[in-house]
Amino acid sequence: MNATLKDVAELAGVSRSAVSRTFTKGASVSAKMRRKVEKAAKELGYSPNALASSLTTGRTKLIGLVSNNFHNPIFLEVFDLFTKTLQERDLRPLIVNLSDEVDPDNSVQMLRQYSVDAVVVASSTLPPSFAKAFNEARVPVVHTFGRFATSPDVHVVSIDNIECGRMAARELVSRGYKKVAYLGGPPDASSAMDRHRGFMEEISLHTDVHATASYSEGYSFESGRAEMLRQLADSPAEAYFCGDDILSIGALSAIRESGLEPAKDVGVIGLNDMEMTRWENINLTTIHQPIKQIITASVDLIEEMLSEPDRYPEARIFPCKVVERGTLRPRR
Repeated sequence: MNATLKDVAELAGVSRSAVSRTFTKGASVSAKMRRKVEKAAKELGYSPNALASSLTTGRTKLIGLVSNNFHNPIFLEVFDLFTKTLQERDLRPLIVNLSDEVDPDNSVQMLRQYSVDAVVVASSTLPPSFAKAFNEARVPVVHTFGRFATSPDVHVVSIDNIECGRMAARELVSRGYKKVAYLGGPPDASSAMDRHRGFMEEISLHTDVHATASYSEGYSFESGRAEMLRQLADSPAEAYFCGDDILSIGALSAIRESGLEPAKDVGVIGLNDMEMTRWENINLTTIHQPIKQIITASVDLIEEMLSEPDRYPEARIFPCKVVERGTLRPRR
């Protein structure tokens, strides 16, 4: 049998409430009492029961991490940082896969069954209705990588995807490309739409540059590769802005398979700057998204909402920057 709080109290010769206070963050307990309780707990191999504690405090400290694109390797980095950051704040992550979910109400019901204290919707492709559904159900929620709005319905921590599209277009123009293209993710994703919009708006300022656009089935290696193979079989552009790094890596695979060289024959710029883009065999020029800062800000907002549930929704937007590697020709 596992040691109980009562066992620790009896061995330490103190009350059960003293043991409880010792293991409650921020509770008042003398140094002498703490030493006695911790010594007894160590001898008995006792650890506080988080579930039992939640019955007393009314807080489970469970934070739902909701996403729908587990095929994209960027989310290995995202969830690694999210889980570490939450655990450092004495919160407990609960990862939920919504890859095939289309009804936000089902998601709300699922997370309520686990009595989560708050939810992070970590997705640029789930529609705003998912995060809004949690908010309407009075579950504190942050939409990380959500769509920027000056007056959001829920807290949003993200980047300006329209500006990222403009950045990519400026890079291609600065390198002398005259025939360029946008290769985006799924057409119903707000991130894909916004990156497309910014890209085309910037290109329209340059009358000597021609731009086209196409969308892939999803943010995946296979989708990026398939769409680039289709492009190369028709009338390819000189350079592509792929609206995500994993699409870019798929596109690079297609370019090489077709006997062409990235940068020399076909230029590619991505978005995210995930770890594998730095690998020597990929070496992707891309737009860096400050994922660590975005996740830290998201967890900050979760903590603030737990203390202030009626906090007015805000958007925290982080700037991006181009990371020069080897898949575009040099700037003029």
